[in-house]
Amino acid sequence: MTSGQTISATAAGTVTIGGDLTVNRMGFGAMRITGSGIWGEPADVQESRAVLRRAVDLGVDFIDTADAYGPDVSERLIGETLYPYPRGLVIATKGGQTRPGPNRWTPSGEPQYLRQALEGSLRRLRLNEIDLYQLHRPDPNVPIEESLGVLADMQHEGKIRHIGVSNFSVEQIERGQQVARLVSVQNRYNLTDRSSQPVLEYCEQHGMAFIPWAPLGAGPLTEPGGPLDRVAAHHHATQGQIALAWLLQRSPVMLVIPGTSSVKHLEENVAAADIKLGPDELQTLSEAAS
Repeated sequence: MTSGQTISATAAGTVTIGGDLTVNRMGFGAMRITGSGIWGEPADVQESRAVLRRAVDLGVDFIDTADAYGPDVSERLIGETLYPYPRGLVIATKGGQTRPGPNRWTPSGEPQYLRQALEGSLRRLRLNEIDLYQLHRPDPNVPIEESLGVLADMQHEGKIRHIGVSNFSVEQIERGQQVARLVSVQNRYNLTDRSSQPVLEYCEQHGMAFIPWAPLGAGPLTEPGGPLDRVAAHHHATQGQIALAWLLQRSPVMLVIPGTSSVKHLEENVAAADIKLGPDELQTLSEAAS
């Protein structure tokens, strides 16, 4: 990146969620503004607040969170820091996981629990309606149809604008579509983990947004002198920036949400929206990851 270059999430282009929410494809994932193990308050609350404000300044208009982040901490900080929200800012959140402790996650897809979770998210985010509410993970003990059915009920009540899912397979998405209109999928996807490629292709075919979590994962590709390192050096960029640029060029329905608790790292991530990889570079990275 050149010195003095304007950093803006608008450089990533846009994607439209549910036919009526058009957002920049460089978003922000708010998991990391919590404490260690995604548990409790952040080590530096003021820096976490500064990250949220700076993200909006940089043109980020899609922020992804969940009631399980903290738990409750991420949503509360967003509400306290950014409300009243600037026009056009989309806050997406998730429900369906409980937190027994740091780094521990337990699916909970019972309709009664999801209704309670949604009401809590509305309070913390200071909203009457969630723009995009996502089922965080299928609960193996509860049929998908029951979990998504209650979300559809709450959508009809005006508490949810659009429904999305996370950590779903194509087969599970198709089952879910029978009871609710699903507009997005959030699955793990990055340079070295493309196990959700069939889900990405399904999203492309059906006009759904695909939100990759762990977007900066690059595993063995991060070796000094390796292909990722060489491409990064060519663009005077970091390896993380190249990983994000690769995702943005991978698909027009890709909505990336790199997360951080540092303003400097946030600016670095958003700057990746302006990096354009050549066809040879895209092929080199894709083949190296394979």
